[in-house]
Amino acid sequence: MTQDRKVAVVTGASQGLGAGFVEAFLQRGYRVVATSRSIAPSHNPDLLTIAGDIGLADTGARVIEAALKTFGRVDTLVNNAGIFTASPFTQFTPEQYQANIATNLHGFFHITQHAIAAMERQGQGHVVQITTSLVDHAISGVPSALAALTKGGLNAATRSLAIEYAARGIRVNAVSPGVIRTPMHTPETHSFLDALHPIGHMGEVEDIVQAVLYLEDAGFVTGEILHVDGGQSAGH
Repeated sequence: MTQDRKVAVVTGASQGLGAGFVEAFLQRGYRVVATSRSIAPSHNPDLLTIAGDIGLADTGARVIEAALKTFGRVDTLVNNAGIFTASPFTQFTPEQYQANIATNLHGFFHITQHAIAAMERQGQGHVVQITTSLVDHAISGVPSALAALTKGGLNAATRSLAIEYAARGIRVNAVSPGVIRTPMHTPETHSFLDALHPIGHMGEVEDIVQAVLYLEDAGFVTGEILHVDGGQSAGH
């Protein structure tokens, strides 16, 4: 198998934003490695699916190892897997805390370590995190300290890694969405969620896909937290 085509790795890839990223990279001619807990096997020779819990340390290592073994390279990592739990701060349970930390932080840390190591050997690469505009603009009606804690950590790590690896050909960016219309949001919540955005409506999966593809092409952009949130982070 030739190794001249770029390879993207996408976490949380079985539905919603993750599935959108997978399809977009395939349409661009990339080979794609897609992982999530419940992802289905693929018969597409350009798509390798790997089931696993991204919060476990060995999952990240296994995914990157499989990408290198199957396709020979790793050019882009999209850290999309994430958990969002809205709750008053004093009512978060230990189980909710552990789940958010495991997926949002441990998952990012372990797979990104292995991906950047592979990118260093290549002399180039791009890592993109999906965070949330709630980090920058808290909303009283959506108490979400765990999102601020974990996704805010990703924003900080994005800037730190961008500087650490800038001279080594590796760019690191993030996309910070508002609320995106996916099946996880039931129709009765749409009016409330639309109103959280100054532009008056939720975003669509394609809005975030376009943002990731922009960053993929933007060779002079690194350390950027790109807000795609209908104005949410600017204020109300």
